[in-house]
Amino acid sequence: MKALNLANEKVFSTVLKLTLPAMLAQFVSVLYSIVDRMYVGNIEGIGDVALTALGVCAPVATLLTSFGYLVGLGGAPLFAMALGEGDEAKAKKILANALAMLVCLSAVTMALTFALAKPLLNAFGASQTTYGYARQYLLIYTAGALFSIVSTGLNQFIIAQGYSGIGMATTLIGAVANIALDPLFIFVFDMNVAGAALATILSQFLSFLFVIIFLVLKGTKCRLSIGGYDAKTILKILKMGISPFIICATDSVIIIASNICLKAYGGEQADMWISSLTVVQAFLSIITMPMMGISTGSQPVISFNYGARNVNLIKRGEKCILGMCIAFTTIMFALSFAVAKPFASLFTENPEVIENSVWGIRIFMIGIIPLAFQYAFVDGMTALGQPQFAIVLSLTRKLVLYLGATLLLPKLLGAHAVFYAEPIADIGAAILSTTVFLIFFPKILKKRSLQTPAVSSLDITNKDNAASEENSNINETASKSEDKNGF
Repeated sequence: MKALNLANEKVFSTVLKLTLPAMLAQFVSVLYSIVDRMYVGNIEGIGDVALTALGVCAPVATLLTSFGYLVGLGGAPLFAMALGEGDEAKAKKILANALAMLVCLSAVTMALTFALAKPLLNAFGASQTTYGYARQYLLIYTAGALFSIVSTGLNQFIIAQGYSGIGMATTLIGAVANIALDPLFIFVFDMNVAGAALATILSQFLSFLFVIIFLVLKGTKCRLSIGGYDAKTILKILKMGISPFIICATDSVIIIASNICLKAYGGEQADMWISSLTVVQAFLSIITMPMMGISTGSQPVISFNYGARNVNLIKRGEKCILGMCIAFTTIMFALSFAVAKPFASLFTENPEVIENSVWGIRIFMIGIIPLAFQYAFVDGMTALGQPQFAIVLSLTRKLVLYLGATLLLPKLLGAHAVFYAEPIADIGAAILSTTVFLIFFPKILKKRSLQTPAVSSLDITNKDNAASEENSNINETASKSEDKNGF
């Protein structure tokens, strides 16, 4: 159980060792979400309706995940910086506060969702046909909010210590369990949509259990503790985490807005369009979630070396991260032309849904390579402790470009125009984030290199030891001098 050396001069090797497990973990996480939809879409007699119901519930599932990222991706860079400064006590305090925040957020989101289930589902685009299935899935899924939010959040602190393989295992455990349990609960026990939700929360419980056990083990570099709660630390975590939270949470807003527009302008084909969009978003997640594994999974390298004031390694690390994001999106763009139709066919046998899903996937791919710049630079700013830039860039992409296009285009061109909002937002945001990064990144690094290093508890201990040793040497010399002079 050896942690990576985040100060290693072989930056590409370190980034690779962090990002490959993170990418794989995110890919498998997406896979079990897709498996849910795939199995549900193939339930005999109700497949298409049930698939649409899961599309209606998607904003809630996305929102729960975003709360995990709010704390996990907000606290992990601060945690890694503290470790880079040699201040283990500060790192433990951040971790303890993060756990408390995750538990509180889980309780609040679960209570609110149960209380507001009906208006939420109606607002998300549920029809009379899909409401019953959507409600079943939503209530069972939300009952496991604690497992989902805590495991997602705390896993980032495992990765931030350099345990990239353990971070991957957390996700793999839940994913493999879900893939195995889905057919059992859906088909063998004949629980249909409810079975899919139950399989998911049981799988998330296993991930949750694994994370907690690992973080309290004696061999873990920085262990989980309780106490030391501090409003200032909580506010710092929230400030750092607001950007990844916005990126993830506003996905819920976009899905809701898209479903509403499709319902409003789609007429009798509204449910068909929502089903198609559900398939397209599933395909997009195969790209964006592993790419987030690259951009956030590699944050410990940037944050640790920012804490250690190693500007050279930060620059080299950011170049590696950007290069990997571009390479990954380029490969996926090329593959999309070959796999779009087989992918859509996994979810349904309805030829109209398949045809429109394939068309939608190709529209979404127009701006996917530029999106690599947005992910690398926004998460890079967060890793450097500069959330103000990340927040503005994230809000601009999601709430100005994406939401604006989602609401405007269907009025002008019809329901299908909702799909064009994705490439418009991706290309516009890439241009803006690249411009901001090129202007401010050098200034941030210059300012950091000129700052006076903070004195950590480790430094104080070392100084005390050095002083004690020096005093001992002086006393020894004086003693010898006394012996020599007969005093």
